[in-house]
Amino acid sequence: MISFGIKDILDILIVGAILFYIYKLMKSSGTISLFYGVLLFIMIWVAAAEVLDMKLTGTILDKFMSIGLIVLVILFQDQIKRFLIEIGSRGHFSQLKRIFHHGPKEENTYHGLVMSVVYACLSMSKSKTGALICFQRKVPLDDYEKTGDIIDADINTRLIENIFFKNSPLHDGAMIIARRRIISVGCILPVSHDMHLPKHLGLRHRAALGMSQASDALCIVVSEETGNISLAIDGIITTNITSSELEKQLSDIFV
Repeated sequence: MISFGIKDILDILIVGAILFYIYKLMKSSGTISLFYGVLLFIMIWVAAAEVLDMKLTGTILDKFMSIGLIVLVILFQDQIKRFLIEIGSRGHFSQLKRIFHHGPKEENTYHGLVMSVVYACLSMSKSKTGALICFQRKVPLDDYEKTGDIIDADINTRLIENIFFKNSPLHDGAMIIARRRIISVGCILPVSHDMHLPKHLGLRHRAALGMSQASDALCIVVSEETGNISLAIDGIITTNITSSELEKQLSDIFV
């Protein structure tokens, strides 16, 4: 007689939660097809080795699984790193701390930082000055910061505009903002190879989308052709956003 208790239910829920989280992670990073392939292979392996008791097929698939684990670690090293960082993140505790310890003065400071970025984006949008600004969230962006010039400066509207000014030597590449400071400029970001991205979106948009797939960063793009402001987050890019939408998204990061 098969016994089915609370421990079995808990076991199923844990596995289901892990698979669901991995699915979301793979979908946002643009590797969902690879996830489906791996999942199908595991199902075939379990069916052959455990359910049907096919010894020869099971043995061969066992060998592939032992090697496959190493291959998966290599293929999904960025996703695994992001997964572990988010598990060990103290973001939830920080949010509780902010609720009880943030005063009006500190909130005003954060609002000032947000509006500095918003005003800079609006100004560059009007003058059709191309820009790419990346905001660090939970996942550190140290490797990408090193690809550019470290400036570690206060967030300032005029500074952002001057950096992305067409004749500025630092206007190419991305600006990375972390810990409420402009850390690095002229940075090189990973480019997305998403085939569904509209053809009229250029390299800045692909870099923003690629960065949002490789990490949990929020990326702002100001189009040099149209002046439209776009936002890439969690593997999804939204074009032609309003200033109020931009302000709301940035407030969630700063505050």
